[in-house]
Amino acid sequence: MLGTLLKPDLEELIHAKEWDALREVLTEFDAPDRAELIEHCEVQEAALVFRILPRDTAGETFEYLPLEMQTRLVETLGDEQLKRVLDEMAPDDRTRLLEELPGEVTRRLVATLSPDQRKIASALLGYPERTAGRAMTPEYVTIRPEMSVTEAIEQIRVQAKNSETISVVYVVDQRGRLLDDLRLSTLVLAEPGAKVADLEDRQLVSILATATNEEVVAIFEKYDRVALPVTDTRGQLLGIITIDDVLDVQSEEATEDIQKLGGTEALDAPYLDVTFGEMIRKRGGWLAVLFLGEMLTATAMQYYEHQIERAVVLALFVPLIISSGGNSGSQATSIMIRALALRDVELGEWSRVLRREVMVGLTLGAILGAIGFLRIVLWPHHTTVYGPHFVMIAGAVAISLVGVVLFGTLTGSMLPFLLRRLRLDPATASAPFVATLVDVTGLVIYFSVASAMLRGILL
Repeated sequence: MLGTLLKPDLEELIHAKEWDALREVLTEFDAPDRAELIEHCEVQEAALVFRILPRDTAGETFEYLPLEMQTRLVETLGDEQLKRVLDEMAPDDRTRLLEELPGEVTRRLVATLSPDQRKIASALLGYPERTAGRAMTPEYVTIRPEMSVTEAIEQIRVQAKNSETISVVYVVDQRGRLLDDLRLSTLVLAEPGAKVADLEDRQLVSILATATNEEVVAIFEKYDRVALPVTDTRGQLLGIITIDDVLDVQSEEATEDIQKLGGTEALDAPYLDVTFGEMIRKRGGWLAVLFLGEMLTATAMQYYEHQIERAVVLALFVPLIISSGGNSGSQATSIMIRALALRDVELGEWSRVLRREVMVGLTLGAILGAIGFLRIVLWPHHTTVYGPHFVMIAGAVAISLVGVVLFGTLTGSMLPFLLRRLRLDPATASAPFVATLVDVTGLVIYFSVASAMLRGILL
């Protein structure tokens, strides 16, 4: 990578204090490449680099740094350097940084901003976390419906320097209410004297500032846009969200869901930036809950201890039974959580999913049951290992597997629907939680089937 290849040269210039040469070298690169170079430096070295970069270059470069590097630099740069960098950052990127910092630090940094930027930062931070209001930027291009195409293009030239994107421009009335959005290509290809109000483009789609991140991602996916306007309930244009911001949001949401699927709270930070105590808190809580749940397995085993004493061979298949149920439940819950997140299925379709998963669970259980049955009856010296009633034992194991896998599949697929109905995150129906629940139930199913089939034979 570029940063890795040039890191020794960069460090050499820093150590030699060749500031003019360093500034000249860095300004030759695009902002993402500069950020990659700086990312590989120590924090103190990175702070020196930001002190010599031009004002606009420093702000643009800072936007591309990973969030953890940004927060570390905040602690190192002086107030004047921070003010210079933060003033030049895009408002949405700056908001993302400020909301990750402690409240006291955020207030101090906001106070250092220029009055205009301070007003913007305070307004964006005033929206709830994980909403469109937090992710939007107020830097966009607006035109009026009564303008001609020529006048509109001239207006775009004036506003373009301070805009996040000019690929889409927004038509607003005198009160700032959103009327339409137009692609730049539509304006360029139109007759110069045509009125903006008469131009026809695609359907207008907007997002409320209070929409959640999940809703924002869903709207972008549905309408396939590169930018969407954000409004209040009265239709007032407040800002825009661009596709690069949505990709960041989508990455954060996917990371959080994956971590929850593993049976832990979302880390909310890169792995190496999470403190030891925080790591124990986020992982230990769920682990303790799951451990207490698994203790019910011991209780179930104790309830059937007389059957186990009379037919010790039954204990040989306990790990087989409970792992099969847990695995089937983990599969189902992982598939269903992702399907709900992508809106492949809706909440009202739970009955269709239930019918489908019944058939899937029975089929998978039958497959595993057949494998288990053949494993027992075809095993060499089966009469020595399993006794003379090995066929009945194999049948009990096979039937138990059908029941356990079916229960695991239904539990894993329906629990996310229940949590969504309760307005909870379906990702909290993590695979370990489902597996723990199915473990206990699997034992009950197994020993109930064995007791019914082997009564008068082994029990």
